[in-house]
Amino acid sequence: MLVSSEALPLAKTGGLADAVSGLTRALRDANVDATVFMPAYESALDGVSDLKKVAELPGLIGGDASVWAGWVADTEIPVLLLRNDAMYVRGGSLYLDAAGREFHDNGVRFAALAQAAMRISVGDTPIRVPHVVHAQDWHAALTPLYLHAAGARRPKSVLTIHNLAFQGNFPMELADALHIPQGYRGMGGVEFWGRLSFMKAGLMYADRITTVSSTYAREILTPQFGNGLEGVLSQRAHDLHAIPNGVDTEVWDPATDPFLPEHFSALDMRGKIRNKLEMQQAFGLPTDPESPLLAMGSRLTAQKMADLAVRVLPMLLADHPRLQIAVLGCGEPAIEAQLRVLAEQYPRNVGVHIGYDERRAHLLHAGADMLLHGSRFEPFGLTPIYSMLYGTIPIASRVGGLADTIRGMAEEGGADLGQATGILFDGETPEAMRRAVERALAEFAQPQRWTAMQKNGMTTHFGWEASAAQYVELYRTLAPVAPVGAPMVAPRMEPTLPTTLHEARKLA
Repeated sequence: MLVSSEALPLAKTGGLADAVSGLTRALRDANVDATVFMPAYESALDGVSDLKKVAELPGLIGGDASVWAGWVADTEIPVLLLRNDAMYVRGGSLYLDAAGREFHDNGVRFAALAQAAMRISVGDTPIRVPHVVHAQDWHAALTPLYLHAAGARRPKSVLTIHNLAFQGNFPMELADALHIPQGYRGMGGVEFWGRLSFMKAGLMYADRITTVSSTYAREILTPQFGNGLEGVLSQRAHDLHAIPNGVDTEVWDPATDPFLPEHFSALDMRGKIRNKLEMQQAFGLPTDPESPLLAMGSRLTAQKMADLAVRVLPMLLADHPRLQIAVLGCGEPAIEAQLRVLAEQYPRNVGVHIGYDERRAHLLHAGADMLLHGSRFEPFGLTPIYSMLYGTIPIASRVGGLADTIRGMAEEGGADLGQATGILFDGETPEAMRRAVERALAEFAQPQRWTAMQKNGMTTHFGWEASAAQYVELYRTLAPVAPVGAPMVAPRMEPTLPTTLHEARKLA
């Protein structure tokens, strides 16, 4: 059972949703009965078919709740939804209100998810007990603590760190409301600089810990990247495993992508030109197949070096009048405002779309020539992988998963074009970023070299199969003999059950 705050396509704010759904699909392809357990947001209730109430959870943190089972529409992914409409059916995003502020009760909302996972896992519900509970990031990280506090020797637990910078830290005064026993509240438990840390709880009590790239696994053991938890991680280093994320190639494939106006592949790239023209139109730029088109598609935050980019982009535009820039994302209001000003100053060179749109995201990867993806830290980095698969050259920081997945060119002389897939840069200075983009523009001016790099990236395998096999082996070390019996979610039935949010509400 994978416990997560989001999963594609039911609820998404970032790469966590992609990773959870991609892993679940790959595990099921490997004959593992993998099931996602997540909150019953309104979007989740609407996106699950064959909904059926399968358990009541009275006295849960945050109020009485129920568990509903179903299947992600048009997929073979089974889902259990924790239903408490007061906590999970709200306006705004998954974690923020309409004004962009964190919901005041986020600690309660996700502690309830973890406590519900524990109650399922110890047999308090009619739902079959899983053989491994796999908690995803801080939102689910109290699950191992609750299992430990319940004295459960089985099932074993795994915690995956998707981003250590987000830890779920709340006032310690919340511990009573979260049903955290007194003995778990000290420095050997959830206490972190006087506050209550969900992530630390998971690091202390999970049977195994994983993170999403080899470089990031080494980085988080250091003060620079450990975010204050490097000491705890060093103590658990023998239980820390690096298992890289993958990409769901059924969703991200330029040869079949339904969002694209024309398909293409490494064997026939002519369709990429049509996508470039469509992308230029979508971002209000002049349609010109010869102009270099640089994309940015990520959160507009300091982590993603968007603060550096707003300083570097005007320098590049001054030196390269034909350069076009397309930005898709949202984040810090000051950075968003600076990008809007840049678009006003350079209306024929800069197009900015603040927000997220799935079609634009796919079109951005398919139509751009290069992707700028600076990052001060990056556990894995899905966006540059999407770009490589779509023939768009990434320009990225040499950190975390980016260093593992992008084969960069040497700054002097160039790397073997039989291997290079992108351009990496070191450091956090505007000059380092600017020089990297300049190198990309120089390569773009040499079509044969550029095409070779594109095909290198497009033919690199980033699927989930190898990573799923590593997880299966890890699960086997924790549960050598998996329990037999009915699956956690019953097989699909004829559509006699409620299949929409509104029908489900009638039966709630």
